[in-house]
Amino acid sequence: MKIRYHKQFTKHFQKLPKEIQQKAIKGIKKFIKNPFDKSLRNHPLSGRLIEKRAFSISSDMRIIFEEQEDYFLVLFLDIGTHNQIY
Repeated sequence: MKIRYHKQFTKHFQKLPKEIQQKAIKGIKKFIKNPFDKSLRNHPLSGRLIEKRAFSISSDMRIIFEEQEDYFLVLFLDIGTHNQIY
């Protein structure tokens, strides 16, 4: 799996508190090992974000991403709370 980071993801990630950044890094590592780990709650999105997916870092923190070629390439688009990114 190849991971790419959209500039919006990077910008929002850098603004997060350090403890949330560390949780996000752990979640990303778990995602790389198994994108469908039940604890990540990987799910498709709808509405204006149709064809995109999201997974959970914590109860309210999400990462929105696009996957291509059956998870060969993943583009992380944004990170934030449910209200910030939806």
